Amino acid sequence: MPALRIGVDIGGTFTDLVAFDEATGTVVNAKALSTPSGLLDGVLRCADQAGIALADCRLTIHGTTIGINALLEGKGARTGLLTTEGFRDVLEIGRGNYLRMYDVLYRRPAPLVPRGRRLEVSERLSARGEVLVPLDDGAVRAAARRLAAEGVESVAVAFLFSYLDPVHEQRAAAILAEELPGVAISVSHRLSQEWREYERTSTAVVNAYLLPIVERYLGTFEQRLAERGFRGRALITQSNGGACSLAAARARPVHTIESGPAAGAVGCASLAAVLGLDRLISFDMGGTTAKCAIVDAGMVQTTDEYHVDGRPLRIPVIDIREVSAGGGTIAWIDAGGALALGPQSAGAAPGPVCYGLGGAEPTVTDANVALGRIDGSRFLGGTMPLDVAGAARAVDEGLAQRLGLSRASAAAGVVRLADVKMALAVRSIITGRGLDPRDYTLAAYGGGGPLHAVAIARELGIPRVVIPPAPSTFSAWGMLATDLRHDLVRTVLEPLEGTDAAWADARYTEMQREIAALLPADGAPLMYRAVDLRYLGQEHTVTIAVSDVADWTDLRKQFDEAHERAYGYAASDVDVQLLNLRLTVVFPLDRPRLPRLPRRSGAGAAFATRAIYSVAAGDFVEHRVVQRGDLLAGDTLAGPAAIEEPGTTTIIDVADTLSVEDHGCLVIQMKGG
Repeated sequence: MPALRIGVDIGGTFTDLVAFDEATGTVVNAKALSTPSGLLDGVLRCADQAGIALADCRLTIHGTTIGINALLEGKGARTGLLTTEGFRDVLEIGRGNYLRMYDVLYRRPAPLVPRGRRLEVSERLSARGEVLVPLDDGAVRAAARRLAAEGVESVAVAFLFSYLDPVHEQRAAAILAEELPGVAISVSHRLSQEWREYERTSTAVVNAYLLPIVERYLGTFEQRLAERGFRGRALITQSNGGACSLAAARARPVHTIESGPAAGAVGCASLAAVLGLDRLISFDMGGTTAKCAIVDAGMVQTTDEYHVDGRPLRIPVIDIREVSAGGGTIAWIDAGGALALGPQSAGAAPGPVCYGLGGAEPTVTDANVALGRIDGSRFLGGTMPLDVAGAARAVDEGLAQRLGLSRASAAAGVVRLADVKMALAVRSIITGRGLDPRDYTLAAYGGGGPLHAVAIARELGIPRVVIPPAPSTFSAWGMLATDLRHDLVRTVLEPLEGTDAAWADARYTEMQREIAALLPADGAPLMYRAVDLRYLGQEHTVTIAVSDVADWTDLRKQFDEAHERAYGYAASDVDVQLLNLRLTVVFPLDRPRLPRLPRRSGAGAAFATRAIYSVAAGDFVEHRVVQRGDLLAGDTLAGPAAIEEPGTTTIIDVADTLSVEDHGCLVIQMKGG
């Protein structure tokens, strides 16, 4: 019987694979350069490198960046929009707000659907869901003919108040399917059942824009696996941190926008449980970007107010902040003569100069190599030696000579700038929730996370850093820690006092049936219910968990208390409105456990010494260098030191102390922390 499970994460520079043998508990990690011209080639190369036969795999979980890359690069499908008469410009008008208040050069992105392909039809529902104007079938057919003449590959349908009654959207979709064979159709009520017509329309349009691209990619993914003998179950990670079937991902690609980064955050939630930590910041620095998220009380924090490149998406997403500061991010001199970083990235092709694949511009990785923070002879366990002289030359010619600085000072400036940019991203997600970074532990992973984690923690006053085993492939490991999951949010807009437990139970049961049609049963599900409440007349809400609908009468008291905690007051004499019902259904999957390391009984691990530039000290300093594979549970090490392993290096500063916990995690206690 097949006993292997694999997690696959395709990044901008590297593709990572983690294989877990259920019979023996063995975990194998593999890493290969991504192949932009054929992304799946990198996946198969990783499988070969790991020495696994896909015919022996019963489960594959894949995190994909195909959707978000197509969106950010403007390479989606030619899309049309069908909407309620009088509302074709909602997509362009938006909220009328300015997303970057102090950026005078900011321009809102152009709509994904130009005005000529945004068509109106006669139909209208009231705010209570009653039919005011029946759908004009003839107008839908006429619009379909116009869109066919425009050569659209995909069509979004977003009618006003369709979340209350989808009958008009369903009928329009059926007509479009008749008139436009082979054209993808996305209807807003299948993607979001919440109010706010602009956000629902934007979500439907983004889904339509990505649908043909993702559908082709996943079809090829399935085919390539089958050619290698794979006959198991294939899942895709979603932006909410759960997994779904390939069929669900094909129909709702907008839910896979943050597929890869979400898996790493989920892995951190599992890590927090292992380490007994309540509060964790996940920090993933890869080849093109750095990303962070929050784990509180064992749960990754989510949001449904999410923007990608200025476009709102009304879907549940792990609250991830991203910044262009990866290992391949290019350093350059701006028009004012100052050092700048990104957003341009060298990616996997040609990659940083030190990769020797044709890169010419200095990157963060080149700066780290020039400073001795990465040993070029040991990169990827020695399987990919780096061009140290090329990295030094790129820093000299591209930065140092133009800035009038030494090579070390210029490279240190790049590293310091990357540290500050990433620290600002972490600060924004923490302070935006009113939290104190000093109460958290920073869990760093990805190829660059361990290199920069200590500097970021010191910048923010975070007292402790944790580096998991095999950090450079940790996001792929996190995919094996995901569960089958679906979130449904439904707007109801009812006075709280007009509802009761029976009313709530009927609606939650209906929502559960809808989820069951999307998420095939796989054992006994876990269900999490919540409500969004607000005082009558307010704009925003407070979310309250509902452990048992039998306790519905206690919601008012819980809401008043939560509102007072959040805002400093409770208006007990004001009516409360129930805006949304929330239901999350989870089918837990078996997940790999971190093995325990043996404890050392004799002398500590052997180490060498090497001069490594310390950004904190401003000079080269002798560091103890230890191979991570030589460390055992209970080992301790004082900085300055470098812990090398295939895929990354962990740098600790003077007076910081490192200890190895029982599962092999490196726990770094910051000086004064």
